[in-house]
Amino acid sequence: MPSPLDTRLLTALGARVAPVFARAFGFETVGDLLAHYPRRYAVRGDLTPLDALRIGDSVAVVAEVRSIQSRPMRNRHGELFEVIITDGTGNLQLTFFNRKSVFGLKPGMRAIFAGKVGVYRNTRQLTHPVYEAFPDDLEADSEEARAWAEAPMPIYAATSALDGTKIRNVIQQQMDALPPLDDPVPAEVREARGLLEFREALRLIHRPRVDADWREAQSTLRFHEALVLQTSLLRQRAAYRARAATPRIPGKASAEFAARLPFELTDDQVEVGRAIEADLASGIPMNRLVQGEVGSGKTLVALKAMLAVADSGGQSAFLAPTEVLAGQHLRSIVQTLGPDLAARLRPTLITGQLPAADRRRALLAAASGGAGIVVGTHALLGEQVQFADLGLVVVDEQHRFGVDQREALRLKGESPHVLVLTATPIPRTVAMTVFGDLDVSTITQLPKGRSPIASHVVGLAEHPGWIARVWERLSEELDKGHQGFVVCPAIDAKTVEEHDPDDPPAEVEEGAPPPSAVLSVVDELRRHPLLRERRIEVLHGRMSADEKDATMRAFAAGDIHVLVATTVIEVGVDVPNASTMVVLDADRFGIAQLHQLRGRVGRGSAPGLCLFVTHAEPGSLARERVDAVAATLDGFELAQADLELRREGDVLGESQSGGRSSLKLLRVSRDGKLIEDARAVAEDILAGDPGLRLHDALREAIERRLDETERAFLGKS
Repeated sequence: MPSPLDTRLLTALGARVAPVFARAFGFETVGDLLAHYPRRYAVRGDLTPLDALRIGDSVAVVAEVRSIQSRPMRNRHGELFEVIITDGTGNLQLTFFNRKSVFGLKPGMRAIFAGKVGVYRNTRQLTHPVYEAFPDDLEADSEEARAWAEAPMPIYAATSALDGTKIRNVIQQQMDALPPLDDPVPAEVREARGLLEFREALRLIHRPRVDADWREAQSTLRFHEALVLQTSLLRQRAAYRARAATPRIPGKASAEFAARLPFELTDDQVEVGRAIEADLASGIPMNRLVQGEVGSGKTLVALKAMLAVADSGGQSAFLAPTEVLAGQHLRSIVQTLGPDLAARLRPTLITGQLPAADRRRALLAAASGGAGIVVGTHALLGEQVQFADLGLVVVDEQHRFGVDQREALRLKGESPHVLVLTATPIPRTVAMTVFGDLDVSTITQLPKGRSPIASHVVGLAEHPGWIARVWERLSEELDKGHQGFVVCPAIDAKTVEEHDPDDPPAEVEEGAPPPSAVLSVVDELRRHPLLRERRIEVLHGRMSADEKDATMRAFAAGDIHVLVATTVIEVGVDVPNASTMVVLDADRFGIAQLHQLRGRVGRGSAPGLCLFVTHAEPGSLARERVDAVAATLDGFELAQADLELRREGDVLGESQSGGRSSLKLLRVSRDGKLIEDARAVAEDILAGDPGLRLHDALREAIERRLDETERAFLGKS
């Protein structure tokens, strides 16, 4: 029997109201609507007299409507409604921008109004407050009336087309009609943790009588969310592992490669390599995430896995986020393999900007099996790209790709193994929440011979003259025969290079100067007395693939002394002779980006120098982020700091599909223990009931939150 939560909104609300919610929030079912939890609660217990209101305060007031007037708006179509309310101590103006928002209000009506006190023409007002009419059956001075007035008032996220009052009224109507619900959380788990029953939790989060009600409801629903998510991820993991994969065992090529390596692998590389070899040989598809510090040698570990696949006649696809990085990976792989192995494996590049003839040759090499390793960008996901025997998918810098993109490449083979790499260390709770369907390995050690990197914050807010010293230090490093990067957040005055959605920049402080731009900075440096004799070039996202590739080749060859670039050089660019990294407007970048940029230097024998230049004021959040990066080289420590400093909505990002970025109440920065507890419960449930045949409500809750990609994935298994 279908759950009441699966009732279509069209059925529950009718053809006039349901489409409004669908357009505003994408809601299709009653369950979608009731999972639109209040974002906060007006504290009715602190009812404020109108004559004591202060500008900027969020308030709740009980008052009587005195008058309602309307007039045409001056600068846009429609009417402006001005409502005057009074509580006997004073008057207050309410402003609404359309007739629907004042529907039901009339002179003489008593109601509670909640909003933020603003001012217009020296008159205090609430703009578009949420309101709830005083129940007709309550006497004004009764205990029941006082209890109603002091109950927390739910405030919902709203849109211009759908205000909070309308949302609250529709949710209350649906709560009135909601029958008993099956609980996704088993009774013994609920009782052991003191959780509310599901329907009661929904009632109290939308209709609390006291603050303790909604807090208890949130606690219960937070566990629900964690349990559903973790059970879903573990089911996907089990479904993936239930498939058969061709065993891939290291052979002649792997042995030749190991024999010619000119250095020893770190202990971490050896340990992770063994885990990968065991996965490849098991006959079960590998689905592993390898996270490691910048420069820790993850790509070498991946290359060893690709050789094992090649030894068994299979092919590997290596997916990189940018054309610059894809080209560099190809060159690095060819160089590391050496001429004999490279000739046999024929590493091949496929990108969107390849010339037509080169692209045809690359597609043929992949389809025929002639190319044992195919490196590429998103172009690898295209329908034209086919493989003879795709045995391994390697995804570099996973945070640049969504789950669906990883799946699209995987489907080009018969249950290929999947290896996901990231140089952005992931806190445990995020790993469990975003990548709970993957096995996770970690490389923390750096190869021997890596040089230390000195990091300094150049605070121009307090020391504007220090910028001159920045260019002096860059010149001094160039005099030693080294090279340098200068990174800017913008290409020109109008074009800011797009940030990684999973690593947004800090909010720019009001009054901050415009961002430094590549095209203006390069002109400045070419005129600088200490640098004008140097060859200084640019690299940014508007350049063609050929231009980027030629520039990177020239820089790697030492023909370019200073590269002025955007974050296209953030990931994987490996030029051992580059010793200096100058990041202008460092506060405009995220913590992970700054750590990645710093990792571009100190990759050879020369010590690295990283200068974070910022106009952010000391003590500001923007400056805190920059200071945090400069204070440590430990990426895992920075990942935790990032988690604590970032807005929660940015933690998961939009690229991770399947609802993983749509957490309602769960917060990975705060709820680590709860997530671990929920995962343990999910493991116990699935151990005894893998198909969830004895847990119908939990299975239905999972189906309710999956997107089509994940549903299709589980359906194929």
